[in-house]
Amino acid sequence: MLHYAVVFFVIAIIAAILGFGGIAGAATGIAKVLFLVFLVLAVISLLTGRKRV
Repeated sequence: MLHYAVVFFVIAIIAAILGFGGIAGAATGIAKVLFLVFLVLAVISLLTGRKRV
């Protein structure tokens, strides 16, 4: 999930440099959502980690 967020962020940077503002904005929004989903899943995973018996 974090990999896809980074990929969309790189796409947004390249699109912004080339002047495609709409595509850059959309890619940035997707990257933000994916990063937030990653953070939520990481926190849940850490909180409900396997407990040794």
